[in-house]
Amino acid sequence: MGDDAGVTVEKKSPGVWQVGVDPVAARPRRRNAPRLPPDERRTQLLDAALRVVEGDGLAQLTMQAVAREAGVAKPVLYALYPTAPELVAALLHREHARGMAQMLRAMPEDLRGTDPDEEFVTAALAFLQAVAAVPGRWRLILMHADGAPADYRSLLAVAREDLTARYLELLRTGFAIRGGPEGADLELIGTAMVGFMEVLGRMVLTDPQRFPPERLESTVRSLLRTLPPARERG
Repeated sequence: MGDDAGVTVEKKSPGVWQVGVDPVAARPRRRNAPRLPPDERRTQLLDAALRVVEGDGLAQLTMQAVAREAGVAKPVLYALYPTAPELVAALLHREHARGMAQMLRAMPEDLRGTDPDEEFVTAALAFLQAVAAVPGRWRLILMHADGAPADYRSLLAVAREDLTARYLELLRTGFAIRGGPEGADLELIGTAMVGFMEVLGRMVLTDPQRFPPERLESTVRSLLRTLPPARERG
């Protein structure tokens, strides 16, 4: 009887029957998204949410938009993220963790036996290339004012302080190796350089065609020229 699904038979008059098709029953059923383990489904849904953010910004991140982007029915999304704020929080914290891991990987662990200036340039380019590769992630980190909750902004502030402290530690080691301006205030220099890199990252995000990471390398090197090593001082 499987071939008769959607077929209707209606008695019109004695001995006269009309055979027809029920348009609702005959409509092809929507295929459900394949079942995935919860961890894989979370990854799928958060990846879809990130794509929505890349295209429309965090303020436009709706449950409907994410379900559509992921190709799943909304109940599938609600089963793991019952509310939009929970989805947003999960996305923000995942991308923050991944972004901080990228930053730490870009920073050298030990400057001994190296050229500190080249290490800085290499780390700066690695950071800018990471921004260009996953712009949605870094928009949430570097340009997070469009709808990010207060607790996330606090998380970013703490992470920035930690990264700045790590950079200052490397800067002190670098100055000890290469020398630097007499009486230099390393805390001010380090904080300014972190801010400088954030500005370059935003340039990559807002106009990637005009400001690709490779173009900004000379700008990074020009910053270092404002901090002449000891051997260049008269």
